[in-house]
Amino acid sequence: MAKILFVEDDQGLAEMVLEWLVCERHSIEHLTDGQEGLDYLQYGKYDLAILDWTLPGRTGLDICKEHRANGGTTPVIMLTAKGAETDKELGLDSGADDYLTKPFSVKELSARIRALLRRPHNTLPNTIQIKDLTLDTIKHTLTKNNEHIQLLPKEFTLMEFFMRHPDEIFSSEALLERVWHSDSEATPDAVRTCLKRLRKKIDGQVSESMSYIQNVPKLGYKLSST
Repeated sequence: MAKILFVEDDQGLAEMVLEWLVCERHSIEHLTDGQEGLDYLQYGKYDLAILDWTLPGRTGLDICKEHRANGGTTPVIMLTAKGAETDKELGLDSGADDYLTKPFSVKELSARIRALLRRPHNTLPNTIQIKDLTLDTIKHTLTKNNEHIQLLPKEFTLMEFFMRHPDEIFSSEALLERVWHSDSEATPDAVRTCLKRLRKKIDGQVSESMSYIQNVPKLGYKLSST
């Protein structure tokens, strides 16, 4: 699972791409404004960025140029309706790693994402360890002190998300958007119910104040790494 920044203001296209990438178990931050996209790319940590060329605020070209000028190394795929050879040259010269002309197949986009993520410096670990919890994304297992914890698919996906973002705080709504994105019928109550089950499985007999996944009053939840 990769953490991907996706900046696209075409709602129909964005929904199609988001549904596909979430099904492939990527974690997606979707934005529609170019300036906001630049801010997120500059101050967040992403394995890859997908940028539309034409955006309100700042263009994808501007975002890529400024990100590279500031030393940013996040791989970038540029999306655009501009198909001329000179446009492709301009996009790649701005610092983009790949260029995809609209309309495109989501399968082709997915293949290009995999190609960029295969680069050694962008490879995500298959095993994540936080304190005495170990999550294996290949075997799809979670262990605590080497003892297996049986999780339902959504519980595992939620736990993987938390373990890839330790100490970051997420509201129920944010978790709904990032982990349940493809499920249009999910609600914040579904998030809280899943969290309750997950905490019961991983916490054992510890008190709520010592839970791995902690409540942060008025803000949401976080997985503590300490």
